[in-house]
Amino acid sequence: MRAVRSGGLRVPMVLVVLAGVICLVCPLGFPPVALAQLEPNLLVLFSDWGTYFAAPGGKKVCFALSKPKDSKTEPPGRKRDQPYLFISNRPAENVHNEVSLIIGYPFKPSSDATAEIGTAKFVMQTQNDGAWFRSVPEETRFVEAMRKGADVTFKGMSGRGTATIDQFSLKGLSQALDRADRECK
Repeated sequence: MRAVRSGGLRVPMVLVVLAGVICLVCPLGFPPVALAQLEPNLLVLFSDWGTYFAAPGGKKVCFALSKPKDSKTEPPGRKRDQPYLFISNRPAENVHNEVSLIIGYPFKPSSDATAEIGTAKFVMQTQNDGAWFRSVPEETRFVEAMRKGADVTFKGMSGRGTATIDQFSLKGLSQALDRADRECK
């Protein structure tokens, strides 16, 4: 995990994902103002990508998010949660274009996930249901390739031995990232 960019924990983006189920927290007595700061707001959709904004603890978080256009499992038909691909900015932590993949199941321990954009191949480290890059330069190269590509395909293996292939369209990604940059300067 890249402790320099995210304080050693992958919690911030997971909290943003969990904010999507914010209605489950309301009965616990959290004030609506506090919840509004956690809940990500969709700013705009650009084809297959959305740009979102949240301010947990008053700190800006802006991200582009998409769901896969196509998902396959081997063996076929295995159930799992919805996968998401995020590219986030957190200015208070000096984080720009941090890529996070939430795959929808726990990855096989100590396994890597792979990403392919055209002929370019990338390796991501995994932990629980998340995957990310080990280094900022590799992550930067990946985001640059995404801006030029048509789609990205992720492959991974679950802890139960299910192989998955998820294909995300990159249509609208550049515009979504540019908007996230403007919102979180």
